[in-house]
Amino acid sequence: MSSDTKYIRPSKDESFMEIAESVSMRSTCLRRRYGAVIVSKDGRIVSTGYNGAPRHRVNCTDLNSCLRDELKVKPGTHYELCRSVHAEANAIINGNPLDIIGGTLYLSGTDASTNKPSKYISPCAMCQRLILNAQIARVVMRDENRNLVEVNPLDWDDDSALLEEHRRNLQARAINNADELDQSSVDAGNNADPAQKAATEAKSEQSCGCNGGCGCGCH
Repeated sequence: MSSDTKYIRPSKDESFMEIAESVSMRSTCLRRRYGAVIVSKDGRIVSTGYNGAPRHRVNCTDLNSCLRDELKVKPGTHYELCRSVHAEANAIINGNPLDIIGGTLYLSGTDASTNKPSKYISPCAMCQRLILNAQIARVVMRDENRNLVEVNPLDWDDDSALLEEHRRNLQARAINNADELDQSSVDAGNNADPAQKAATEAKSEQSCGCNGGCGCGCH
């Protein structure tokens, strides 16, 4: 090697992130490709994972459709509509729990349509819970400018605010559905056949002859 050549050796974090990015290329998601690598606290690769459908189920790439994309679901919400198991979850499932404790999870994300690093990369609320329970000490990610970002899982905010937002949204949706149902009933009544409407009103005015004794309220 020439003495004029400067050899640049990547850091361990950079090396493991490159591996995570390579793993992400195995993803079967049509929206974003994620790859995760878990490294033990003594520097050994414990496991890898990428986002894709569970074993024995059809991948989204094979179906060539994404329900979340079709419904324009807000990122980070309603993962029950997603066929995939997330990269972080797969890596945790695949690893020896004792080797994972105190280790580091490297997470790389790429937008499938642009092949550029995902914006605002962060584990979802469910994966954050898994990471906390697995006792992973560090999470290292790559932002949209390809800079490494390190996070201590213990510094994550509690997801109570997110759950409260979901509760408010569900309540608002329930109220809207009830209002639509009431309006439909009114419209149906206004559009009813006049003869049928008159018969219904007459029937409602009939008395059972109890003069109020049975408490039916017909008097």
